[in-house]
Amino acid sequence: MNEIEMLESATARAVALARGVRDDQLSLPTPCEDYDVGALLDHLSWVSAMFAALSRGERPPPQDSDRDAFATRAADMLAAWSEPGATEGGSASMGLPMSVVLRMALNDMVMHGWDLARATGREFTVDAGTGELLAAFVAQMAPQGRPRGVFGEEVPVPADASPFERALGLAGRDPGWKP
Repeated sequence: MNEIEMLESATARAVALARGVRDDQLSLPTPCEDYDVGALLDHLSWVSAMFAALSRGERPPPQDSDRDAFATRAADMLAAWSEPGATEGGSASMGLPMSVVLRMALNDMVMHGWDLARATGREFTVDAGTGELLAAFVAQMAPQGRPRGVFGEEVPVPADASPFERALGLAGRDPGWKP
């Protein structure tokens, strides 16, 4: 599976989870300490719009809290990344190669999809290839991202942890987190 297909798969799962969130779950805590379920849905919606804009070479939109737009924004993000040349060159506003920006989008959809699943008592599986890619990506980006609050402090995981569990630990999440 290539990275665009990984993003499509992770985004479809995150959108499906979001559609299943009940109003009484919006204030539940998530493994991402900065967000309860409602705030996490707002964040997923906004980052979808942000990554769509970045893939088109546009300035990111101002941050908002429009969780109801998540599915539409996610579809737009996937369409934008599927355009020929979307992963080529660099992002002027982020100063990063577009391939890295794509991995950032994938990381957000996977990590926050997992956060949402855990918080609401549902499953979120990640294939080995996506887990391996994210473990390498987070290992590379965490030293720069931690001081900016993008990743938490590393959580130790067992030696036999899956690639995705290693990615979770590197990102500052406890793979065994329960509400």
